[in-house]
Amino acid sequence: MDTLTSTPAVFSQRARQLTSSAIREILKITERPEVISFAGGLPSPEGFPIAELQAAFDRVLATQGATALQYGRTEGYTPLREWVARDLSRDGTLIDPEEVLIVSGSQQALDMLGKLFIDPGSKVLVEAPSYLGALQSFSLFEPQFQSVPTDAGGLIPEALDDELCRDARFIYALPNFQNPTGLTLDRARRQALVERCAALGLPVIEDDPYGELRYGGEPQPSLLELGRAVGATVIRLGTFSKVLAPGMRLGYVVAPRDIIGKLVQIKQATDLHTATVTQMAVYETVRNGFLHQHLPKVRALYQRQCGYMLDALQRYFPADAQWTQPQGGMFIWVTLRDGIDTAELLQRAIARNVAFVPGAPFYAGVRAPTNTLRLSFVTVSEDRIRAGIQVLGELIGPAVGGR
Repeated sequence: MDTLTSTPAVFSQRARQLTSSAIREILKITERPEVISFAGGLPSPEGFPIAELQAAFDRVLATQGATALQYGRTEGYTPLREWVARDLSRDGTLIDPEEVLIVSGSQQALDMLGKLFIDPGSKVLVEAPSYLGALQSFSLFEPQFQSVPTDAGGLIPEALDDELCRDARFIYALPNFQNPTGLTLDRARRQALVERCAALGLPVIEDDPYGELRYGGEPQPSLLELGRAVGATVIRLGTFSKVLAPGMRLGYVVAPRDIIGKLVQIKQATDLHTATVTQMAVYETVRNGFLHQHLPKVRALYQRQCGYMLDALQRYFPADAQWTQPQGGMFIWVTLRDGIDTAELLQRAIARNVAFVPGAPFYAGVRAPTNTLRLSFVTVSEDRIRAGIQVLGELIGPAVGGR
């Protein structure tokens, strides 16, 4: 059989610098059914409201089919934008629908914000560690990453000194159940963060895909709410992926109108608009309060799953291992003793049909520790969680000096 040949394509310098996502590469392995995967940040299919979404699509197509299948506004379907504005105004922060842009998943919003703010060499502030998908998206625009230190309470606002923040384009933060650590910023740190950014004129990108998945602790005000009270520029990202289903690829950006206006221009050049039929079906699903009925079931499911993993870690991991205790979301962050390389540990774990994500890829602009890892618990059964954590505990070995 002849092989198709062609003159080698000449890629741009930007394209030549691209690398594959560490998580996506690991997920190729986890497609094997025998592999117990703690790697992917995938919502549990048990939480997908399949019947409700099917009914919503049916109603939309039956009653508004011509509109649903037509091109739409770049800004998004107006009733859905109005719903997002009302939903985010529940805390007393008045959001205008003109401050809302519907996007094809919040990952698209990250790409668009990179196009909006980053020139080659621009300084961008990120948490250490931070969401790998954001680092990968921003990297395409060749920024100079500067890491903001974190501790057991998350991002440290006091670290935002004049030298670190000078000429920075923005700071990117995940205040609720952060990916990868599962940590949440308390109110005092949130207040300090937005006040410092307001004083510096530094925009804040608040990425909050997990905020509605709280199953412990007290709800915290958004950076958007606190920021508007002190004059900070906060750009908030939200998504329907974690509260409905990720396959819909539907998210939103809330920002001042001048920023939304520029993002609309960028989106026009990107994909014209997000799928109209999807926007209309999601609006049909949520417009009468469905999420307030649906989310408690999802939270309860995730809380159980988290409990299974925390119990297994306590039982099977060595005494010198440390891990976070998330109050929501999908992730636990583990720190092992010095000298353990979790990239090497992953290879041994895969040989025994267990997968996780090593921690190093989540760091940018700072030397990454090699002894950390991220565990996701929401798509794995209780028995497989216990079996997989037991395997990892055996591979790590006992604590130095014994338990």
